[in-house]
Amino acid sequence: MPAENTQPKYRQIADYLRRGILDGTFPAGQPLPSEESLAKQFGVTRPTVRQGLTELRASGLVEAIMGRGTFVRSPHSRPAVTRPRGVRHGKDANYVEADGIKWTEAERPVATRTDAPLALADLLRVPPGEPLYTYDALQIAEPGLRQLHRTYVPFSVLLDTKYEEEAPPPAPELYGALADLGHELHFTEYLRPRMPLPDQAQALRLPEGVPVLVILRVTLDEHDKPLALEEFQLPGDDLELSYTL
Repeated sequence: MPAENTQPKYRQIADYLRRGILDGTFPAGQPLPSEESLAKQFGVTRPTVRQGLTELRASGLVEAIMGRGTFVRSPHSRPAVTRPRGVRHGKDANYVEADGIKWTEAERPVATRTDAPLALADLLRVPPGEPLYTYDALQIAEPGLRQLHRTYVPFSVLLDTKYEEEAPPPAPELYGALADLGHELHFTEYLRPRMPLPDQAQALRLPEGVPVLVILRVTLDEHDKPLALEEFQLPGDDLELSYTL
């Protein structure tokens, strides 16, 4: 008599689907059985099924397509979202993001003072511990897009300007403020994936095991002097970035 399977139900579901994907029962590019049918098959609730699907997403075997379901990942499939990267002048001469996404902020960002940690001080070419104006924002856009956006501006960049007495605006309005101070701007971005901290995963509504894409954008003047730094954190499960070279 075979031993009873004592694994949690969500893991049994994940193992069943994993075997089917690897042996070809569920071919690449095709949808998995619906949450409803899996729940009925295993005698569980739909949240339990979703927990099993999360394990497969974390291992890169499946991808969720909004409004369509969960599909076996194909090596030739494209992500649901492609976002062009870059900054350009809009029709009104303001700086705008190349992806054209209209973001709203969950709360109005407020300037706080922080001290530059070693890694950011290196990118900004300021001494570690130099005071920075810092803004934090959770940004939301349709359909269901979320990102974390942090802006840093060294105090030393603002010496002998009106921003010695008042905080500068956060990006992207910051770009116009810097240009008004006489700077000619260009930008460099650094990209890397990593696993999110718990509060970041919660803010971005990431399933367990999904990484974030961290983008550091440095704003530089015509002499390649860093003027500001931004950190973007984007969900990394169904997204690609495009750059024009």
